[in-house]
Amino acid sequence: MSSRERILGRVRRALADVHGEDGPVERTYLREHGERNVEETVELLAENLADYRAIVHRCTEAELAAVIGRLVAERGSGTVVVPAGLAPRWLAATDAEQVPDRAESTPRELDRVDSVVTGCAVAIAETGTIVLDGGPDQGRRRITLVPDHHICVVLVPDQVVSSVPQALERLDPTRPLTWISGPSATSDIELDRVEGVHGPRTLEVLLVSRDQPSDASNS
Repeated sequence: MSSRERILGRVRRALADVHGEDGPVERTYLREHGERNVEETVELLAENLADYRAIVHRCTEAELAAVIGRLVAERGSGTVVVPAGLAPRWLAATDAEQVPDRAESTPRELDRVDSVVTGCAVAIAETGTIVLDGGPDQGRRRITLVPDHHICVVLVPDQVVSSVPQALERLDPTRPLTWISGPSATSDIELDRVEGVHGPRTLEVLLVSRDQPSDASNS
């Protein structure tokens, strides 16, 4: 008999004569906090992303290429890392040199790249979190950890959920998951915030609607 089996046996014997209110408590957890429609969920996502100091933009799919081109140009980026499965039309208005995501790329080489553009697996409204799972439009984890500027595209409402439990239902735990809540940041014991320690100092999130017009401005 293993140690685990002995311990569980003792627990069962200790609870054998316990009934009613004195019995074990079954805990149930909310799948989301409050009731929100799609628009309210997206608004909450935008608010929490901004609270984490991400820069949030809204646009339609038709505007997406122009917005990415503008953000790359405003950043002054001469090079952009591109995941193998990223839709080419997303970068159609971008003049920067496109650097493919390659297995042989070294951290030093990636550090010389100005920006990276990716999609995402899911975005969580209640926590303002973007999750990447290494999918074709996201690439290897390191391309979103080394360059200093990350542009991440979130398809609305398809990739937006309210809560972490809802996100977990969509994710494969065997994949390389990266959970991003704002730009990379940490603080010391005196609460002095330092950004860019273990990831991009600037995170720009594009909430891309399929059907709602936008002026493509910051939210």
